[in-house]
Amino acid sequence: MWDQIKSNRMRSAVLVMFMCLLLLGLGYVIGLFFLDSIIGGLAIAAVIWAVMSLVAFFQGDNILLSIAGARKVSKSDDPQLYNIVEEMTIASGLPKMPDVYIVNDKALNAFATGRNPEKAAVTVTSGLRAALNRDELQGVVAHEIGHIKNRDVLLMTITSVMLGAIVIISWYATRVMFLTGGGRSNNNRNSAGPQAILMIIGLVLMILAPLFAQLIYFAISRKREYLADASAALYTRYPEGLASALEKLGSSVTPVKAANKATAPMYIINPFAKRNAINSWMSTHPPIADRARILRSMSGSSLADYENAYGRTHDGKHILPKSERV
Repeated sequence: MWDQIKSNRMRSAVLVMFMCLLLLGLGYVIGLFFLDSIIGGLAIAAVIWAVMSLVAFFQGDNILLSIAGARKVSKSDDPQLYNIVEEMTIASGLPKMPDVYIVNDKALNAFATGRNPEKAAVTVTSGLRAALNRDELQGVVAHEIGHIKNRDVLLMTITSVMLGAIVIISWYATRVMFLTGGGRSNNNRNSAGPQAILMIIGLVLMILAPLFAQLIYFAISRKREYLADASAALYTRYPEGLASALEKLGSSVTPVKAANKATAPMYIINPFAKRNAINSWMSTHPPIADRARILRSMSGSSLADYENAYGRTHDGKHILPKSERV
């Protein structure tokens, strides 16, 4: 299990590093065209990323819960939900039970947040709470605790911060470029050609950077949803519970009111009403039917069983590192 988490962390670290380079590339273009100082542009990009990262690390969970309109509940408020979170905490080996929140929303969905296993929260919508039986609810909670156990939540928070920084910088830079006619003036006619080429490259980078960053963000999310499903099967010892829950969630056409493109990958399924039935490279989550089929194909509830089931439904492909395969 630890080898699996380590492998996913390494893959995600590479993607995060690429997003950092993309952000620095935007800073380079800004410094070249608008500040007459490449170092200045890089410094601006780095400062923006650093400030947003610090805010995300220390207050990201509170911000997300506030945006969602989540309300903290105690054991007396909802004994069954609280007990399920307790059970899955013990099964997963988390050092501390996550806080429990409910969002007053008819949509069927859930998410986890927090910067580490010692400071985390599991949140479900009131619609999900009412629609699922105990086994299904346990599967959903186990999935979210799987994200916490595997340190997915902090990664997604930091990645979303970089995405936000890239989008903000690109938005302002492209508008300033159009308003100023391409940045700082250059009186040397001999450099007009190279300057025009650099301007075009910079403009293309600023337009495409947010798209590239968001595709990377979505790719991180999709890979980790499978791992969280596998973890849920391991903790509950009952893959059918999560499979049934996913199908109920997928059949709901009610969108999550507080969800947006930045927070969408945090949810257990796409929080918007329209969902792709196929494994689109633009989607935030794997297809629900695919996830349920893998869970129902498991001959047991171990990670190896999930790996075998994934391979059968994906033409022999692997989701776990070699050390975890049987």
